[in-house]
Amino acid sequence: MFSSSQELAQKLRAAKYVVDPVALEVVFLASRLQKPVLVEGPPGCGKTELAYAVAAAAETVVERVQCYLGISEEKIIGKFDEALQRLFVESQGKRLGDGWSDIRDRLHTLDFFAEGPLLRALRHVERPVAGLAHALRGWNMEKPPSIAEMLDLAEALEILGTDEISHDHRDLLLPLLAKTETDRKRLLLRAGFEGLVADSKRYRDELLESTELPVLSQCEVGG
Repeated sequence: MFSSSQELAQKLRAAKYVVDPVALEVVFLASRLQKPVLVEGPPGCGKTELAYAVAAAAETVVERVQCYLGISEEKIIGKFDEALQRLFVESQGKRLGDGWSDIRDRLHTLDFFAEGPLLRALRHVERPVAGLAHALRGWNMEKPPSIAEMLDLAEALEILGTDEISHDHRDLLLPLLAKTETDRKRLLLRAGFEGLVADSKRYRDELLESTELPVLSQCEVGG
């Protein structure tokens, strides 16, 4: 993310944030080790501003989570929209046929999930995957990839050492994208996968343009 602590310092200054040497090295090491940073202190000491400054320096986005006693997983991760799922079954159930397994899988895609800040942060870390998820929604696939499968796809791209989905990835990513023979045949067509890649890049660019702050998850302690 940052080649050196000096580069980090310059980018923080550009974000109009002055950081002390110890905090600078802590943030730099955390970024290189890909570890979180727990920032403690009284209200008004600059915890939140540090998060926003580091996010701006890293060209990412802040997802703010207020931690409190009794906070649930749904508040952090999100939950499926049961009303929307019910409406889908009532309106599209007959068209989908009697294959309950296929219907159940469709109901557990991102189309029916209200994302919480943690999931949004995980997805924003991979902006090309977010664009691909939007593109897949518009493709009306028989069995769209689930949330878990999209996160597997993000991990696969990281292992491949790339942050851009290209035409050369078709055969590698096909098992994660296509779960039915119809979807597989459609994506095996060169024009089909090329169209999906083009749509994903277009949605990615739209997401980037709509983002005001360049995702940093923060848990505030002490207000």
